[in-house]
Amino acid sequence: MSLSQTVPPADPAADARPAAATSSSSVTSLLQDISTIGRDTSRGGYSRPVFSTAEMDLRNWFIEQAGRRGLDVATDHNGIIWAWWDTSAGTRRDAVVTGSHLDSVPGGGEYDGPLGVASALAAVDILKARGLRPRRPLAIAVFPEEEGSRFGVACLGSRLLTGQLDPDKARRLKDPDGDTFADVAAANGQDPRLIGADYRTLQQLGVFVELHVEQGRGLVDLNQPVAVGSSILGHGRWKLSISGQGNHAGTTLMADRKDPMIAAAKIMVNIRDTARKYRDARATVGRVQPVPGGTNVIASRVDLWIDVRHPDDSVTAALVEAIGLNAQVFAAEEGCGASLTMESLSPTVHFDGGLRDRLKELLPGAPVLDTGAGHDAGVLASHIPTAMLFVRNPTGISHSPDELVEDWDAEAGAVALADALAGLMGEARAIG
Repeated sequence: MSLSQTVPPADPAADARPAAATSSSSVTSLLQDISTIGRDTSRGGYSRPVFSTAEMDLRNWFIEQAGRRGLDVATDHNGIIWAWWDTSAGTRRDAVVTGSHLDSVPGGGEYDGPLGVASALAAVDILKARGLRPRRPLAIAVFPEEEGSRFGVACLGSRLLTGQLDPDKARRLKDPDGDTFADVAAANGQDPRLIGADYRTLQQLGVFVELHVEQGRGLVDLNQPVAVGSSILGHGRWKLSISGQGNHAGTTLMADRKDPMIAAAKIMVNIRDTARKYRDARATVGRVQPVPGGTNVIASRVDLWIDVRHPDDSVTAALVEAIGLNAQVFAAEEGCGASLTMESLSPTVHFDGGLRDRLKELLPGAPVLDTGAGHDAGVLASHIPTAMLFVRNPTGISHSPDELVEDWDAEAGAVALADALAGLMGEARAIG
């Protein structure tokens, strides 16, 4: 496939529709089907935390769409949905896998996750319209809790699958309402006793290619619709708890206070200033929770959740250490204490070089870009060759309602994914 640089096709999916096409055989129409699910009227954008009504509706939508395409669909004990397009032999090994996630951050964009799922469905339509049948089995995977927005651990489903997350720890994870992952999963039809490493499924997988909206301006600046991924910056999440003395806001003199909120404010500014000292570093306080949280109450504790990223894992570690030491100093100045604990850590991931080069052959003209965002492809990379395709985002903004993919770029991404999958499946043979 030759990727168009500037001129969008009049209807990029028109020649890729199967003879018995459904009404949702293009990426744009598939996304339109789910455009009302999980809309957040207060934040803007979409809020689709794992196991919420919105996310469950999306999961059911995917299962229905995969069934329309004749795929064999099942949900495993980690909550991952698998939709299989089997070979004529029916043997599931060395499979080519694609897919993404359906959950979102609070008030997130329309494309982060769902674009990859919708593109996978559209790619199947394109391949069937070409009269092709895979020599290797193809699977679409939908991973739960990729964003970690409910239980605090990003890529929870793929971490459980690969054994990178202890099942007991996962079962004890709590959401902001205090509900455990085990209880919420059980309430949604999953048996939490069965979660954990699934090496039998991993042995069926050959390669994984995840398509995702680009979360930056690389493709905009290069004037290209699709890129091949090279690496994911190392990143992690830490919880910083600042303990002070809860008290009455009206009766406690300013000189007598041990206010963790003041310490938290100083620490947040310092986190920004510290990160600026490290080239290419990113450090973000995305969530602040005072306890007990009353307007007329001096907090007894303030919890901060910090996201830190850098291409060099040693720099990430040094930055986090500096943040922790500085936090103790600023907390002590207010008569408070501070403790920093790691919630998750993903080292820098370099995608499989051979697979990356193969995708470059299959998609001539596609540039190669890295990303600062984490993905399930990064977690799976320690077990099977993985790769990513990024689709142009003209705003360069993600995790926000301003995230955008133009219709023609979405369709170009699906065609690129179909071309990649066809090549990886051994240049699927024609039916009949």
